[in-house]
Amino acid sequence: MAIVTRLVKDKAVVIFSKSSCCLCHSIKTLICSFGANPTVNELDERADGQQIEKELKALGCKPCVPAVFIGEELVGGANEIMSLHLKGELVPMLIKERAIWL
Repeated sequence: MAIVTRLVKDKAVVIFSKSSCCLCHSIKTLICSFGANPTVNELDERADGQQIEKELKALGCKPCVPAVFIGEELVGGANEIMSLHLKGELVPMLIKERAIWL
């Protein structure tokens, strides 16, 4: 978990993604549409991408991308993010972590 922990430390929003994943693109677009500027880690473009994938799977991410951390906490993948958005809970989480200002 060392790499993932280091990458999410002190960041409001971190997305682990793959550049060819359409669900990843959709989640990045959604979060950015609120004015957030997430830190995006494209696992297929990183030398340590496979190790990060293993760490994300160990944390319970299945599939391992997209994986979204808000306030250093694993929120989940596409299903969890879309569910939070539809329930009106995603924006308040982003505001709480100062990822966006309204």
